Amino acid sequence: MSGPTASPQVIVVGAGPVGLTCALVLARGGVSVTVLEAGPDLAAESRASTFHPPSLEMLADLGVLDGLLELGITSTTFQYRDRRTGPIAELDLGVLSEDTPFPFRVQCEQSKLTPILLAALRELPGTQVVFGQQVTDVSDLDERPVVRTASGETFTADWVVGADGASSAVRKATGAQFEGITYPERFLVVSTREDLEAALPGIAAVNYVFDPEEWLVLLRTPEHWRILFPTDPASADALETDPVRVQERLRGVADLGRDWDLLHASLYNVHQRVADRFRTGHVVLVGDAAHVNNPLGGMGMNSGLHDAVLSGWSLADLIGGTASLEDLDAVLAARREVATSYVKAVTHDNWERLRESDEAARIAYHDQLRALAADTSSSRDYLLRTSMIDSLRERTP
Repeated sequence: MSGPTASPQVIVVGAGPVGLTCALVLARGGVSVTVLEAGPDLAAESRASTFHPPSLEMLADLGVLDGLLELGITSTTFQYRDRRTGPIAELDLGVLSEDTPFPFRVQCEQSKLTPILLAALRELPGTQVVFGQQVTDVSDLDERPVVRTASGETFTADWVVGADGASSAVRKATGAQFEGITYPERFLVVSTREDLEAALPGIAAVNYVFDPEEWLVLLRTPEHWRILFPTDPASADALETDPVRVQERLRGVADLGRDWDLLHASLYNVHQRVADRFRTGHVVLVGDAAHVNNPLGGMGMNSGLHDAVLSGWSLADLIGGTASLEDLDAVLAARREVATSYVKAVTHDNWERLRESDEAARIAYHDQLRALAADTSSSRDYLLRTSMIDSLRERTP
C-alpha cells in the first residue's frame, strides 16, 4: 500500500485485470485511487488467457508488459480445424508487423497479470487496495458517490468506476439495464497437463475446431491446455462435470489409451449482454460490469482492458481539468458501440460458424478460410478485425 488517502478522487470496484488496469491508468494520471475488492486476495482462477496486440500495446505503455511476456507464451499463429478432417487454415499474425509492434498473441492466464498490475499500482502515491470489501450499494450518484460494503463500511469519492464483473453491484445500483441473451448451452472448460501437441500433431497454441455436433476450442497456456466444449442444454450440471463423462469427452478429442490427466473442469452459462448506458452521474462502468460476451475469439478481457485504459485516461483528464464531461461521454459511447456492434457481432458469428450444421455452408466457409490464409492482403484485413485493432482505429474519439 502506498500513501493511502482517506477520501480518494476515484473508487474502483473490483481488483481483476480490468479494475487494476483502470486504477493504474488513473494513478499515472495523477488521480488518487482506492480499489475495493470483495475477495480476500487476488483471484487465482485461470479465466481469460488470450491477450491481443492492442492490449499488449496498452500494457507496454503502462510499463507492465515485460512481466507478462516473461510468464506467457507468444503465439504468432492460430488455427482453424475441422473435427473430422483436420486442419483447414492457419492464420499468421506476422502480416500485422506494420500495424503493431506486437504482431502476435500472448497466451497467459489473467491471474498472472493481476499481481504485476497490483505491484505497479502500489508503487504510486495516493493509491490503496482494500481486500475483503464486497460492495453492496452505491448512492448519491450525481455528486460524490457513497459506496457501501457488506462489512458495513462506507467510502466516498468524486467518481466510482464499476469493474466488478457480470453481476456488478455497481451497475445494479445505477439502474442500468443489462440487455441481451443467454446462450442455450452452457460451456464446459477443462484444464489438463497433457501434451496436446503430441496427441494432435500440428496444432497451434490457439485452435478453433468446427463440428456441428461438438465444436471445440483448444488453448495452450504456460502451465496447461484448456479445452472448451458446448454442453446439452437439457443435461444436468452434475452429469456434465462428472469425471467419467468428462473423460469420455476428452477421449473424443484424442484417445490416449488411458484417462487424461485432468486438472479442473467447470461449467458456466454464457451471455451476450450490454448495459444500456456506461455512465450514470459520477459512476462509470467498464469490462464485464458494462458488457459480457461469449469467449469465442478471446475478446472479453481484451475489450475490458481497452475500456479501462481509454475510459481511465479520459476520466483522469476530466478530473485534471484538461477534458470535459462531453469528452468522457464520447469515449464511453465509443466503447459501448464497440461492445454492441463489434465484439458482440464477432463473437456471436464465431459461435454460429463453429456449430454450422448445413454441410454446403460449412464447406463454403472452410474454402473461404483457406483462400483467406493464402492471400496476404485479405488475411491482414481479417486479422485487423479479429485482433481488435480495427475496433480501436475506427471507434476511438
